[in-house]
Amino acid sequence: MTITEVPGRALWSAENRATTLGVLLLITIGAFEHLGVSTAMPSMLADLDGGALYSWPFTAFLAASVVATVLGGRVCDRVGPGPVLMVGPALFLAGLVVAGTAQAMPTLLAARALQGVGLGAEVVAIYVLVAVVYPERSRPAAFGLLAAAWVVPSIVGPTAAGLVTERFGWRWVFLGLVPLAVLGVVLLVPALRRLPPPSPDTSAPARRGLPLAAVAAGVGISAVSWAAQHPSVSTLWLGLGGLAALVPALRTLLPTGTLRGRAGLPRVVLARGLLAGAFFGVEAFVPLTLTAVHGFSPAMAGLPLTVGALGWSLASVWQGRHPEIPRTTLIRWGFGTLATGLAAMAFVGLAWGPPWLAAVLWVVCGAGMGMSFPSLSVLALGYSAERDRGFTSSALQVADMMFSATMVGLGGVLLTALASAAAPSAAVVPIDLVMAGVAAIGVVLFRRTREAPS
Repeated sequence: MTITEVPGRALWSAENRATTLGVLLLITIGAFEHLGVSTAMPSMLADLDGGALYSWPFTAFLAASVVATVLGGRVCDRVGPGPVLMVGPALFLAGLVVAGTAQAMPTLLAARALQGVGLGAEVVAIYVLVAVVYPERSRPAAFGLLAAAWVVPSIVGPTAAGLVTERFGWRWVFLGLVPLAVLGVVLLVPALRRLPPPSPDTSAPARRGLPLAAVAAGVGISAVSWAAQHPSVSTLWLGLGGLAALVPALRTLLPTGTLRGRAGLPRVVLARGLLAGAFFGVEAFVPLTLTAVHGFSPAMAGLPLTVGALGWSLASVWQGRHPEIPRTTLIRWGFGTLATGLAAMAFVGLAWGPPWLAAVLWVVCGAGMGMSFPSLSVLALGYSAERDRGFTSSALQVADMMFSATMVGLGGVLLTALASAAAPSAAVVPIDLVMAGVAAIGVVLFRRTREAPS
């Protein structure tokens, strides 16, 4: 029996074992850092006298990540993922060191920007690496494994960051990851040395205005995210301005026809955006719902998010073990599962609704994501020529960020217009139902299609 006949075996073959471990380690470290920073942020800002700039470390990371995602994909298409996977983790590592030794807010913001550049470029290059290193039949398992790498950080990341901050200081939230980041790079070096350079006839096509569009997208998504984090009448205009910068940029950053759902790659990229937007558009308000409506403690209010990550991971692993199921079928099932779970979350938003239902439903929603998310990645790379894999990978990430920021921003607008943070039910219920409708669009997009890349 050959490696390609058994899904997932190629990931742990002697040739690819170090590559798989290195990729998993880099993703896990990025997840720990991403989830732990929120826990440690109050202590950082108090120590650096930056309380008035609470959202800026997140915004700096996001803006830099968007730009790096786009430009990293372009470099991958021109020279392959190897250089990006050397430079990206190195910049992320530098960001960890700078953040861990920062003595002032400007230094911390610069460190967060470095981390955003490193992680944004790194994730795109990992997607391309999956297409280059692993046979097609093993790619569902590879993307399922990448999703599973978020599970442990989701469960223990915030708590671990809190304990480290309390006992050793917030700087070790960053510095403690440095040795692991170095190890991840070392594990990847042998695979990167074996990568063949792109052949001359597969060099990336010219894409005019890409750097400018990348910057516009970074500014636009950051403005929308800031407006979502600070919902008010004044920030509404900031969010609208962000959308005005973002929409023209998307014509360059996404495949032609994406927003119209044109068959093929544009439909897949649109579906990734809809999936991420619907899920995170509700997830952002789950802790608020449980604390403000049902009186949960912050720790208990975050429990559904933890079990949701488990549902996502288990479904991701399951789909990786069943490459015989058409990806479009899994995508349709995933969207349907997500739509059902999000619609039922409306009951949790009501004062008389059962709060325990949130944990059950978030496992269901996570399972929907686990079925669809890796399947969309596999399908997207299957549609892409070798010279366009970096562009496709960056388009998927941009769609994720754009739709997530927009849907969370829409939720913030509804919260401001219809309710308040102290009594959010009048806004949470419509948010849940609207996002369920967004997920249902994904079912419609793939309701009859059995299309597959040629």
